[in-house]
Amino acid sequence: MKQLIALLTTYVFCTTVNAQVISGTITDTELKPLSKASVSLLKAEDSSLVKLSVADDKGSYRFEDIRPGNYLLQVTSIGYIPTYSDRFSLQHTTVKDLIMEKINTQLAGVVVTAKKPPVEVKAGKTVVNVDASPTNAGLNVLEILEKSPGVSVDADGNISLKGKGGVLVLIDGKPTYLSGTQLASLLKSIQSSNLNQIEIMTTPPAKYDAEGNTGIINIKTKKGSIKGVNGNVDLNYAQGLYPKYNGGANINYRNNKWNLFGSYNGGTWEGLSTLDLYRRFYSDNIQNGASAQFTYRHNKSYWHNAKVGADYYFSDKDVVGVVVTGSDSKWRSQQNTTSHLKDASDITTTTFISDAYNAVSFSNINTNVNYKHTFDSSGREITVDLDYGYYKNNGDNLLTTEIYNPDNTKIGNTILLDGDFPSFIKIRSGKIDYLHPFTKDLKLEAGIKSSYVNTDNEVIYRRDTSTGWWPDVSRSNHFIYKENINAAYGILSATVKKWELTAGLRLENTIARGTQIKNDSSFKRNYTNLFPNVGVTYAVNDKNQLSLAYSRRIRRPNYEDLNPFVFFLDSLTYGQGNPYLQPQFSNNVELSHTFNRFLTTTINYTLTNNIITEILQQDNEKKTAFQVKDNISKMRQWGITITANKQVKKWWMANVYANLYNNKYNGIYNNGSVNIPVEVNVTGFMGNMSNTFTFAKTWMAELSGWYAYRLSEGLLIGTSMGSLNMAVAKQILNKKGTIKVGVRDIFRTSNFNGFTRYADVNIDIRNSRKMDNPVFNVSFVYKFGKNGISQARRRTGSAGEEQNRIKSGAGE
Repeated sequence: MKQLIALLTTYVFCTTVNAQVISGTITDTELKPLSKASVSLLKAEDSSLVKLSVADDKGSYRFEDIRPGNYLLQVTSIGYIPTYSDRFSLQHTTVKDLIMEKINTQLAGVVVTAKKPPVEVKAGKTVVNVDASPTNAGLNVLEILEKSPGVSVDADGNISLKGKGGVLVLIDGKPTYLSGTQLASLLKSIQSSNLNQIEIMTTPPAKYDAEGNTGIINIKTKKGSIKGVNGNVDLNYAQGLYPKYNGGANINYRNNKWNLFGSYNGGTWEGLSTLDLYRRFYSDNIQNGASAQFTYRHNKSYWHNAKVGADYYFSDKDVVGVVVTGSDSKWRSQQNTTSHLKDASDITTTTFISDAYNAVSFSNINTNVNYKHTFDSSGREITVDLDYGYYKNNGDNLLTTEIYNPDNTKIGNTILLDGDFPSFIKIRSGKIDYLHPFTKDLKLEAGIKSSYVNTDNEVIYRRDTSTGWWPDVSRSNHFIYKENINAAYGILSATVKKWELTAGLRLENTIARGTQIKNDSSFKRNYTNLFPNVGVTYAVNDKNQLSLAYSRRIRRPNYEDLNPFVFFLDSLTYGQGNPYLQPQFSNNVELSHTFNRFLTTTINYTLTNNIITEILQQDNEKKTAFQVKDNISKMRQWGITITANKQVKKWWMANVYANLYNNKYNGIYNNGSVNIPVEVNVTGFMGNMSNTFTFAKTWMAELSGWYAYRLSEGLLIGTSMGSLNMAVAKQILNKKGTIKVGVRDIFRTSNFNGFTRYADVNIDIRNSRKMDNPVFNVSFVYKFGKNGISQARRRTGSAGEEQNRIKSGAGE
């Protein structure tokens, strides 16, 4: 990796004698200057990219330090047909004016497309252009995120960004309505054929909810605005240890007044995984025993997702829309665990064999009503969003436990524990956003929002020890949680010569109340916080750009984490919610340098107070353990990131990402009797690379992979893991169809190994593996209607981050 970065950097910085200047002007058909048009300098022999420039307010552009040779120019601008210059050499340093024609003046039936790179690094965000690589065909959102810069996805589908968890995931600027494993299930069900871009923002502006310790991932879906019918259908099949298949369709119809759209996708997923755990137990700092646990888990899930909506254009300035989305999914897990309890000499004294059956059914329906009014041609506008969501979750857990002596003689009767977990959540929210451009270089954004959440959760346990089923009152519970969040924000953005300045401030007030019905206990919280956001970008020259950004963010506990219920994982391990969890706050600073629009280096620093961390508490005498979320520490992170995007050849595009970071946790751990200082310091690395090859006009191939060392998932530290993937795609049916064949995790290297060391907790995770890998897949996507679909307005919704904090308890 170091050698590759060095080679790329050397290539860009190399200069030669006799370098010259190329300049010119861009205008429209009325000879008016076109500012901010993108100008690409290409080699004449193979059209490979040499340099990029942007036209100034007078439509002028300039390239400096150009080697002698033959070149041509490509010019692109939103709303205009891409334009090319004639071939020229550096004997003429000034190119004649280039005139751009608006797209709506072209002949009917002509389609204009602009080729985008797979990954773009912009101020404050990284953009993944999904369609830029046909080898993305057949992948789901989670698989695309797994190979996206800075993003890591663990075996349970939890997403982290630059070594930090707590990412807020949005779809079209709107919350995904889910979190945790249910969010992972949703992202697995959304196929690349329905995606346009993925935006990765580590310092998002104040218009977004302050939720999300790490930042925001915004998944932009496709929806056309060209008149007529447009859409696509896709079919996907994958084969690992088990078959997996899914399919769907996306359709859009537009006439003068109406825009109607809908989509559906459904499928099934099945997988097998193993987990090998070794725990050590202590008494007076001396190891008095251990447990060796091996778990074999078989998961299967089904899903159906649907969306239907309409926009009605009263006039050029007024549009109203409604969107209804719904999903229904079922998840099943059969888990067998063998746990050997050992004495201080590592000799087995007792063996527990448990079988756990978990079943979850999850359904939801969400409605968004939106309105947008545009005041004038300057871009002044106001938007209103109203949202209502209803979620129903039914869970069932049956745990069977048998206990044996070292000679395999059974101890006592078989113990059966059955639990039902019904849950209902209602979310109502509304928001108003206002945009006011004072001039083309100065604008104000402002808005208000209010949301109301009601959750009703119950757990009913029954126990059987061969004498019949009896209610287990001590473990049963009923928890009701209500939350109201009110927010307001303002953002001022300005451009002054080479400077771009943004300053935003968000105010959020939270009122929450939780009640446990059966033991008649409750809590109330009322807190108000300010969340500033500042960004500065300075264009030093055509080759160098500097930017500095700061933001303060919050991460509130997920609703399930507040739920005080007990959930049994096996006979010796259980999880429990914590109604006393407090929100965590983080302060993020990033300094970036971009060279020649190709190489970006970013240094980041984050300080998080009251961090929400999953901890494990042990009973060293009984050799049992339970998991719980708690505010035990603060975390400090620094990191450095390098991103390089290079058109190596006309037929070869390479993208490289590397991130080195250090996470340090400091806090207090209570083992039930005393407070113990905790310090965990880990330096880790993550990187990925993708190579896209285009050949024979309709063929593409991709070789990609990722590698991670010392991943930090809270206090759990991973060792090393990675994956190498390959795919070949061909466009067929006049390029309306794409068929792709690929294989993921070729060498089966994405298995997780890790450890946890703090206080009296000492755990090794040995070769936790996805038995399903490698996975071979074949997919087919067909697009119908007009191509070159431009993107219609996107609904950002009002349901806020609160919808992302919903969990179903399911997992895969």
